[in-house]
Amino acid sequence: MSGAIRSAKRPAPDQALVDIADYVSTYKIDSDLAYETARYCLMDTLACAFQALDYPACTKLLGPVVPGATMPGGARVPGTSFELDPVQAAFNFGALVRWLDFNDTWLAAEWGHPSDNLGGILTTADYLSRKASASGRKPLVMRDVLTAMIKAHEIQGVIALENGFNRVGLDHVILVRAASTAVITDIMGGTHEQIINAVSNAWIDGGALRTYRHAPNTGSRKSWAAGDATSRAVRHGLIALTGEMGYPSVFSAPKWGFSDVLLDGKPLSFSQGYGSYVMENVLFKISYPAEFHAQTAVEAAMQLHGEVKERLDDIERIVIETQEPGVRIIDKTGPLDNPADRDHCIQYMTAIPLIFGRLTAADYEDDVAADPRIDTLRGRMEVRENEIFTRDYYDAKKRFIGNALQVHFADGTSTPRVQIDYPIGHRKRRGEGIPLLLEKFEHSVAGKLKSAQCEALWGLADDQAALQQIAVDEFVSLLVV
Repeated sequence: MSGAIRSAKRPAPDQALVDIADYVSTYKIDSDLAYETARYCLMDTLACAFQALDYPACTKLLGPVVPGATMPGGARVPGTSFELDPVQAAFNFGALVRWLDFNDTWLAAEWGHPSDNLGGILTTADYLSRKASASGRKPLVMRDVLTAMIKAHEIQGVIALENGFNRVGLDHVILVRAASTAVITDIMGGTHEQIINAVSNAWIDGGALRTYRHAPNTGSRKSWAAGDATSRAVRHGLIALTGEMGYPSVFSAPKWGFSDVLLDGKPLSFSQGYGSYVMENVLFKISYPAEFHAQTAVEAAMQLHGEVKERLDDIERIVIETQEPGVRIIDKTGPLDNPADRDHCIQYMTAIPLIFGRLTAADYEDDVAADPRIDTLRGRMEVRENEIFTRDYYDAKKRFIGNALQVHFADGTSTPRVQIDYPIGHRKRRGEGIPLLLEKFEHSVAGKLKSAQCEALWGLADDQAALQQIAVDEFVSLLVV
């Protein structure tokens, strides 16, 4: 009855909290493949951050939150000379990583970009290592960072397998906040209980709305939302280490818990435990800064560029077959207001390579978008769900992200139908993709750092043992200006 008095006895922590804390604090990663992939992921993520330095819309957000509030000896922000408190440094680096929508991806019931967690992981590890070195203690080494990356990827990705927060309007950065909080609290030295407390507070924050990712409100917050999430995680870790309490039934509490408030009463669902599966199978965006559901559409358009570039005016219609999530997320008609709007529009991402034979981050800017041929082609596109693509997308043994493209001309002729099941960043194309990933890294840092720094970084990018052994503060010294 409504007047019943509920027991105030504090319950045992929800199993989802315990499982995360157990995994982070005790699980030993024994997969060489996971560590090797984490090394490539680190280099790819740094490449994305350094490329973002070319965009004033991003760099205007960097630095201390209050002008002048720097922290000599604090956490450093790669690609800059900023030394900040670790919370703000995590926001800075996280925003750089995600700005161009070019870092790794995980696709399941929920989507996301697990390397977003590096925003808080690397800056916190640098802060802790600088403190340790200054006091004569041993700093963290980069293997510690790779381990934290693997575990953050795993937490975010395993939860995403069965739980579609997008279905209730919540943004996937909720998983960045939760995963970052867990691993960052651990590398700070938090106990099992403190990890539970910190992670419970991360979930109590609730979730950001996906409003900024969708028409008619698509905007640049989607480029700094993950930075905000991973920086919030650093704050939760620091608070937990003071002995601040947690909230054990954050998920299951009737009426007031996460499940009842935000998931229509459904508990989180899990199809597997935590290991190293996600890092081993993560998807890299190697060639194109495009929302991942459109990656294979861009590849198909690149293949067709030679056949259509001289016949653009003769095109009658363009048929794009994609997966159901692609239809739901990035099928857009009408005016596109800004770069954030354009890099989440499958029609725009397909039109650019058909016309120009390329797709770069600069192609989302206003000067390129003003070309009238882009909207003309967009107006002639039909986006359809291909049920086979949808089935293979959700198949745990495949995780394909298929698209097919065919251009039809007014005279009744057409191009071949080009179908690509999985993009170059997929695990099944690692041999083809890794050399290009390393090229992406080398190209991104060249010209941004001194030649000696670049040479050292390029050597570490290709040497697992050397990278893992280098102290974190020494490694970050190679990244700052």
